[in-house]
Amino acid sequence: MPYGDAMNARVRSEERRAEIVRAALEVIAERGYRGASLAAVAERVGLTQQGLLHYFPTKEAVLVAVLKERDQWDAVPATQWRVDLLASLVEYNAMRPGIIQTFSALLGESVTEGHPARAYFTERYRQVRESMAAVLRTAYGDRLPNGLTPERTAPLLVAVMDGLQYQWLLDPDSVDMPAAFRDFLTLLGEEAEEL
Repeated sequence: MPYGDAMNARVRSEERRAEIVRAALEVIAERGYRGASLAAVAERVGLTQQGLLHYFPTKEAVLVAVLKERDQWDAVPATQWRVDLLASLVEYNAMRPGIIQTFSALLGESVTEGHPARAYFTERYRQVRESMAAVLRTAYGDRLPNGLTPERTAPLLVAVMDGLQYQWLLDPDSVDMPAAFRDFLTLLGEEAEEL
């Protein structure tokens, strides 16, 4: 096969894989991981289930691709986050309900024994707590104005971020996720004018 043809085939394959991942995101957001089937994802992209298996040999492989894609959209920059930028992240998330819904569905299911995303979320939360503790330490030092250490406050910060997402998904007209998060930052001691 000539080089140009091979390159075109690779590009088409990557585009098809991306299309399958987008379809899987939608199906998981609608049905959860356990309720999502390879057949439903395949149907959404106009493939047979056997055709989908050419790109992703197992349902778990699709899940891994979905989680990697979500991480790319939500990538934390290599530079240190600041507390005020966390409010911007929450605002950005409010513009992506489908991604937040998929993440929330997978997160909720992952707490069950044997779920294929359990290890991913366990490690992700360990890293996020560590990162949030560093953010808080940079902003406040070894003690926040409330007297807690960054390590003690980090799980609370993460819980507020994720809990607000669930409340917002359930009742977006009643929960202003960005405003509620800014209120939480005020409780931590962040100056409102900096936000």
